[in-house]
Amino acid sequence: MCQTTNTILMVRPINFRKNEQTAVNNFFQEDIDIQNTEINKKAQEEFDGFVFKLKSFGVNVIVVSDTEKSDTPDSIFPNNWISFHTDGTVGLYPMFAENRRLERRDDILTELEKSEFIIENIVDYTSAEDEGLFLEGTGSIILDRVNNKAYCALSDRADENLFIEFCEDFEYTPIVFVAYQTVKGDRAVIYHTNVMMCVAETFAVICLDSIDNKSEKKNVLKHLKEDGKQVIDITEAQMHSFAGNMLQVRGEKDAQFLVMSKAAHESLTQSQLAKINNHCKIISSSLETIETCGGGSARCMMAEVFLPKS
Repeated sequence: MCQTTNTILMVRPINFRKNEQTAVNNFFQEDIDIQNTEINKKAQEEFDGFVFKLKSFGVNVIVVSDTEKSDTPDSIFPNNWISFHTDGTVGLYPMFAENRRLERRDDILTELEKSEFIIENIVDYTSAEDEGLFLEGTGSIILDRVNNKAYCALSDRADENLFIEFCEDFEYTPIVFVAYQTVKGDRAVIYHTNVMMCVAETFAVICLDSIDNKSEKKNVLKHLKEDGKQVIDITEAQMHSFAGNMLQVRGEKDAQFLVMSKAAHESLTQSQLAKINNHCKIISSSLETIETCGGGSARCMMAEVFLPKS
């Protein structure tokens, strides 16, 4: 079992903007005083630049375009509705925002099969939407695929019982906690685990200050350390620059890279950068418009493909 993959699925946006339906509990989203058409154009430029950079390091990027058919401003973040696993299983996830449910597309699975990826089984949790329960894929769940552990910060978008069900189905040990950020002086629940935490092969980047409950924090640290991960702690300010929203991928000749945005990269201290560079090189790209309006960053844009090939 491998923690990282060389193949990433990404969805190129055609209607990107600040999604009013997700802004109710995503406090990373902000307004920009420009027209939506201009926002979309900038997001496309950032997307294309990011894909180009990943490919230049030997990452295999499968790009699918969003469709005009539906209003899907967040289609650029496919990791929330789908996950891919080494045994040929695909997970489909229930989404909090109604307009995000339109992002789930069968034709994307067909596209992957055309590229000789094998899909053996689909585990579909989407009926939970009828009960108002949500679990937004690898936005909500951080997978340690080697040690079969799954980390989840509970929120309106990450239901504990659904998470436990996922862990039973996919045979992961669940590690549950609640993560917070300070919004206008108050502690607000963070919408997705993957903005405050990244688990790589030999290290983890995490905002420990966001876990207010001491025993939960201690438990998360215990699991990371017993699995031999070097823990690289980031501040809440760095988290707000998306320094927790990172993903380790494999490039040319199986070289490992930690992928993040330019803002995340620039927020890190020399000491933190040195620690990361001891494990792998960094790939960063400017994602300013996507981060500001979308409230998500580099990791959210990449759905890792672990499916076997025929």
